[in-house]
Amino acid sequence: MKMNKETTLNFINNLKGYEGYIQFSDRPIEDVYKTKSDIQIEPKNGFVYEAHFFNGTDSISIRQINDSWFVDETKNVSFEDTQYYFSKYGKVRMAQIWEEEIDLLYKDLPVLKLKKVVFAGFEKGDSK
Repeated sequence: MKMNKETTLNFINNLKGYEGYIQFSDRPIEDVYKTKSDIQIEPKNGFVYEAHFFNGTDSISIRQINDSWFVDETKNVSFEDTQYYFSKYGKVRMAQIWEEEIDLLYKDLPVLKLKKVVFAGFEKGDSK
């Protein structure tokens, strides 16, 4: 869904029980929620450039593109295909979303195709 700056801030400030992070345009990542929290932000000078949130089942991705913010919500994220990345904030879990499609190259057989990779929270325990 497409939003403007004000609706994006309101959307983020109404998130309850999410972990994640927010990247503002005017500073390094400072707003990190490693445990499920009610998200409350007050931007200083910049705007939300990118944000990712996860509540245990649903993933939200927010990206600023030109004059708008695009919010992508993925429900019921599966952990079957998961990747991990190390950051200074801990071990980041990313889930791959695959969907079955008919593929003409395989004589109309259904095949799994990668649709997107979404933030699936921080791995609990040691960060390294």
